[in-house]
Amino acid sequence: MPLPLYLLAVAVFAMGTSEFMLAGLLPDIASDLDVTVGTAGTLTSAFAIGMVVGAPLVAALARSRPGRSALLGFVLVFLAAHVVGAATACFPVLFASRVVAALAYAGFLAVALTTATRLVPPDKKGRALAVLLSGTTVATVAGVPGGSVLGALLGWRATFWAVAALCLPAALGIVRGIPARRVQEAAVAGPALRSELAQLKRPRLLLVMLLGATVNAATFAGFTFLAPVVTDTAGLGELWIPVALVLFGAGSFAGVTVAGRLSDRHPGPVIAVGGPLLLIGWPALAVLADRPVALLALVFVQGALSFALGSTLITRVLYEAAAAPTMAGSYATAALNAGAAVGPLVAATTLGTAAGTAGPLWASGLLVLVALLVAFPLRGVIAAGRSGEVLP
Repeated sequence: MPLPLYLLAVAVFAMGTSEFMLAGLLPDIASDLDVTVGTAGTLTSAFAIGMVVGAPLVAALARSRPGRSALLGFVLVFLAAHVVGAATACFPVLFASRVVAALAYAGFLAVALTTATRLVPPDKKGRALAVLLSGTTVATVAGVPGGSVLGALLGWRATFWAVAALCLPAALGIVRGIPARRVQEAAVAGPALRSELAQLKRPRLLLVMLLGATVNAATFAGFTFLAPVVTDTAGLGELWIPVALVLFGAGSFAGVTVAGRLSDRHPGPVIAVGGPLLLIGWPALAVLADRPVALLALVFVQGALSFALGSTLITRVLYEAAAAPTMAGSYATAALNAGAAVGPLVAATTLGTAAGTAGPLWASGLLVLVALLVAFPLRGVIAAGRSGEVLP
């Protein structure tokens, strides 16, 4: 894989850390800015909604600009939003900074996904996507737990400053490593925006977007409420929460890496094997959550299966949207973040039920079941290549 892909992954690492880091910072933010924890929690929703709305909107506005300058601009706006967030003492300003950061991240990821596929041969999109998404998985392994520790030691603002600092090497890597001319020429020669948007009328594209969103909703339903499962259900101390997060992130990195080598030519087997295993894993985790060893082992396994299946489906989005070269990345980004926004909302409704803190894990299993029920009769379509042929 070319070096520029890894440079893009560095930026995704910084931005992915920011997307997930608030889970461990909300109580401190609420106390410092004199708002309730529930109000502080709207910062997470604001970021997710900004990602869903911003991906196609910002990508459309940036499609006429060279890929390198657009990517650099998004990183710098993201950096500035975190500087403002770290410095403010006003919750509405912090809220607005999260929206701006989400728009910048959405634009960056949409352009980066498209850029990544242009840096490799047409049949290597899955591997390119795996490299790019490794930035997100490393963020869950190191960035998010590290941010939580930094926030506990120095306050939540230190974590915002740290994310801003991470944007500097990312920006330098983009300037030094991303080829501008090649991406620009591809954009100029591409189809009109109306033609690219018309691809959203294609049932096959909508299907894989829906499935990708549903699987990601299941992932975030369980991941978002993992902390109370560790402390309440398993009876472990709070220091075990970062351990569980690291295990989930390590699993997700393994899943993306393996799926990246299979999703281009063999998406069918990945979905056929990974889907049922993922479906079994979430209820198993709910049932065995009171056994710490089983809990931690299954957290790793579910991270691997979730990201293997999810990244394979998102790769299918890029193949199905091949006729929308400057907007395909935004469609994939919107699908991912629609799931990230909906999953925790669905999971939250289960917390007041008899299932208690294990409710979100059951919700994850239900969401995977829905995805598989939709996917099974259409499995040939999901595994089809760019020209409609079913890949082996």
